Amino acid sequence: FKRIVAVAVCAVLVFGVGGVIFLARSGGEEQVTLNVYNWGQYIADGSDDSMDIIAEFERRYPNIKVNYQTYDSNETMYTKLQAGDSYDVLVPSDYMIEQMIDEGMLNKLNYDNIPNYKNIDKHMHNLSFDPDNEYTVPYMWGTMGILYNTKMVDEEVNSWNILWDEKYKGNIYMLNQERDMISIALKKCGYSMNSDNDAELKEAEDALVKQKGLVKAYCGDEIKDNMINNGAALAIVWSGDAYYCIEQNPDLAYAIPEEGSNLWFDCMVVPTTSEHQSEAEKFIDFMSKPEIAKMNAE
Repeated sequence: FKRIVAVAVCAVLVFGVGGVIFLARSGGEEQVTLNVYNWGQYIADGSDDSMDIIAEFERRYPNIKVNYQTYDSNETMYTKLQAGDSYDVLVPSDYMIEQMIDEGMLNKLNYDNIPNYKNIDKHMHNLSFDPDNEYTVPYMWGTMGILYNTKMVDEEVNSWNILWDEKYKGNIYMLNQERDMISIALKKCGYSMNSDNDAELKEAEDALVKQKGLVKAYCGDEIKDNMINNGAALAIVWSGDAYYCIEQNPDLAYAIPEEGSNLWFDCMVVPTTSEHQSEAEKFIDFMSKPEIAKMNAE
């Protein structure tokens, strides 16, 4: 993916907020840089005998170079976009997609350029945050729950309340994700994860403040290595991360509390900052090819 394309006539370096755009003319075809911004550790990159998917995309589309960057929260991505950074493909989560649509931050997709959309399971169409299938192509989905170390926890993990148990003080990792943490507190208090009731939100806030003294750290991707290395008894994780951690440490287990949790959806979108929508749609279509999606998920 670092291969340099020969320039027949001329090359111009254009510096933009989102990175360097390399324009070359070779045989009349313009070479562009596609700025892709995704979650960390969320694509097959050639390690562990997997395919380097970015390199494979660039091999098939030699006129497109991918500038691939990562973030650790929806809020980080949103803030960068608000600050004026320019991207062509993003992979935000459900609630953030809804917010970005409401704020006019996303382009509608031309699904004629994404024929592999037909391969997306019909259960993943018409989702609540994009009911008319105008802005999104699903990338990954899963649940949020509690990852726990069976050597440190000898009781059944079936409620969010365990995260407020004094005996696990200093032995709990929480995610540094505002939306998810307020959701957990709302469920612990017996309310909907989507509550907009001021009194219920205040009760959830108070619960999180009360819990703070029990929390070892509020983390992102580092939760995985910490739990694999027996760094704590309990942690909030997404299901894909739980699967990875349990593979590395068989003393770990994953539970979805009986009060309920959420199904999360991360989708590929094109922000209004994109200057290369057709190339962005080629990338989204490529990621939706059955053989590519399979390798990426594995």
